[in-house]
Amino acid sequence: MTAPITRAEKARRTRLRMLDAAARLFVERGWAGATVEDIARAAEVGTQTVYFTFRNKRALLKEVLDSTIAGGSDQVATLDRPWARQVVEEPAPAAQLALQAAGARRILERAAPVLEVVRGAAASDPALAELWRINQEQRYAVQLRFAQALTEKTGGSLRDGHDAASAADVAMAILGPETYGLLITGRGWSPSRWEKWAADTLVRQLLP
Repeated sequence: MTAPITRAEKARRTRLRMLDAAARLFVERGWAGATVEDIARAAEVGTQTVYFTFRNKRALLKEVLDSTIAGGSDQVATLDRPWARQVVEEPAPAAQLALQAAGARRILERAAPVLEVVRGAAASDPALAELWRINQEQRYAVQLRFAQALTEKTGGSLRDGHDAASAADVAMAILGPETYGLLITGRGWSPSRWEKWAADTLVRQLLP
């Protein structure tokens, strides 16, 4: 006999359904085009259920972004995730950079379309501009930790006099959603081609 679904599990499933519907409609219609009413209809819930759960449309987009970056509802920080620890602990510098590119690909395959929604809306919405700024700071913090690990592995001898801070700048540019979107969406590259290019470019730019 199947056990009855608990109230908490039912609420969890409803929340995920709303997040899935919101992610799809934000990407398809953009920030302005995806209304809360449309999201509620797609998730088969009442409009007030969306507001009760997420408070407002901006908070809903933030949670969609967080969940797509994380790959689920798990709130573990990026640097505490197994793939990020593997990047830091990998002893070979070139292999570390390949792991960074692979990790970025996995995240961007999920999150790049939502990141583009946030970036596009930031120009006209101060709250979303702040969300975009925070996301950039978080991405830089991750790349800085990786760059510090790379610097230690190379004895401080990165290419062209780069230190950890400027190496993180380079990684931000190469592994960012803007470059990914340009090559994947704009130029039709496959994710695997992008990953290989990104890893190779990081090696050429950072390693002596």
